[in-house]
Amino acid sequence: MDNKTQKMNIALSLTAFFVVVVIVCAVGIYTFKHRVPEIVQGQAEVSEYRVSSKVPGRILKIMVQEGQQVKAGDTLAILDTPDINAKQAQAEAVLSAATAQNAKAQKGAREEQIQGAYEIWQKAKAGLDIYEKSYRRVENLYAQGVVSEQKRDEAKAQYDAAAATERAAKSQYDMAVNGAEEEVKEMAAAQMRQAEGVVAEVNSYIEETVLTATLDGEVSEIFPMVGELVGTGAPIMNIAVMDDMWVSFNVREDLLQDLTMGAVRDAYVPALDKTVPVKVTYMRDLGSYAAWKATKANGQYDLKTFEVRAVPEEKVENLRPGMTVIIDRK
Repeated sequence: MDNKTQKMNIALSLTAFFVVVVIVCAVGIYTFKHRVPEIVQGQAEVSEYRVSSKVPGRILKIMVQEGQQVKAGDTLAILDTPDINAKQAQAEAVLSAATAQNAKAQKGAREEQIQGAYEIWQKAKAGLDIYEKSYRRVENLYAQGVVSEQKRDEAKAQYDAAAATERAAKSQYDMAVNGAEEEVKEMAAAQMRQAEGVVAEVNSYIEETVLTATLDGEVSEIFPMVGELVGTGAPIMNIAVMDDMWVSFNVREDLLQDLTMGAVRDAYVPALDKTVPVKVTYMRDLGSYAAWKATKANGQYDLKTFEVRAVPEEKVENLRPGMTVIIDRK
């Protein structure tokens, strides 16, 4: 190969090298000028509460459908609880018996019993009056020496016995008038209050068979079907509180410069093709189980991930849980 050919090959190689360098530089400059900004992506979240019952039962009827809007107090489902109904009947029967016993204790004896005790007392009083007069006469005769001391003692014993009989009859009459003892009355009243408490408890269980919404929201999920058995505390449905919505992001800590507490950023919702302002209200380290970005190969450190929550500054129509929300990094 002559020198002329060698020089031509070298010139072509240098030309190709310079062309490659120019192309690489042009691509680098274009990429730098038109680079896609780094984004922070999250999704809309909403508060939910779970509807469940304190008592086991069978689903008798479900009054709502998934996706339906409900107001606080609306009936959501009805349970069939025959066991609780039986306990209610038993509790009401016990209350009726306790109420009757309390009324009897408070009222005291019947009118007929009071009248009978009064008549016996009057009879005892009449007998006492006779034995008292007899004793007085015998006492006078004994003082005159007409009767013996034994006769006087016999008259005195009969008089004392009649007096004791009169006091006993009077006591029976007073007992009939006053009714039962205070302790008995208090015990009867306590038993009635206890029975009332049992009835109230069973009634509270009966109320739990009709499940109602505690807050306005949307039925997001229904678990059992009509006719299925559910246990105590078993979830029956979830209600999404649509007025309590926020956006949740998982953000590496090197992207947190513009997402400080209280910061307001514009967020784009692709599903609505709409930009809305959101305010950062919550930030928490996700812990060691979250994704880390290793940078130790560059002699730096590991980057942790944080959960960041932001609340829309205004109500966003048609924003649904699960929709993607994007924030461009400045």
